[in-house]
Amino acid sequence: MLGLKLPSDPLWARIAKNNLQEILTDHAYCEQKAASSAISLVISFPEKSELVKIMLEIAKEEIIHFQMVHELILERGFSLGRERKDEYVIKLKSFFPKGGDRNNHLVNRLLYGALIEARSCERFKILSTELEEKKLRLFYKKLMISEAHHYNIFLKLARKYGKSKEKVNQKWESLLEFEKNLIGELNNKESIHG
Repeated sequence: MLGLKLPSDPLWARIAKNNLQEILTDHAYCEQKAASSAISLVISFPEKSELVKIMLEIAKEEIIHFQMVHELILERGFSLGRERKDEYVIKLKSFFPKGGDRNNHLVNRLLYGALIEARSCERFKILSTELEEKKLRLFYKKLMISEAHHYNIFLKLARKYGKSKEKVNQKWESLLEFEKNLIGELNNKESIHG
């Protein structure tokens, strides 16, 4: 369903379980960045009313997810911790060349968003089955469903705003291939995407 070309290494689940504080902190910042990214799309493309409406809903949902993760952090006696650079997102966003027309830029951003949501969904599925604590397993199962929904929205919008569905699909396939190599490089770090 997600189209990912390389599943996460099973070792990542053990790394996540053994580094729960780091995973939760990284996850919280992923949610915050997702909310910021949705707002950025609103600011960059205010003339696209459907996009604005959808991105505002996603931004609200993502900030609620941030709050939920933050509460989990506090419940465990942890503190949020400092934000770390997300190597995965930085490298992923280097795939498409800079420049081009605004519409092309929008499609690229939507495709990045779809892929980030797809990988998050896959990782949340792992956490929903591998974590020992039932509350965390259920939490990640709910978020997995939400991420899958966001993935579909981003991909649908990219296809809507692209000049042709075929070109968008070609870009998507190329990005998936790039991500396969990227996740192979970063697969075993104590972060949601690393």
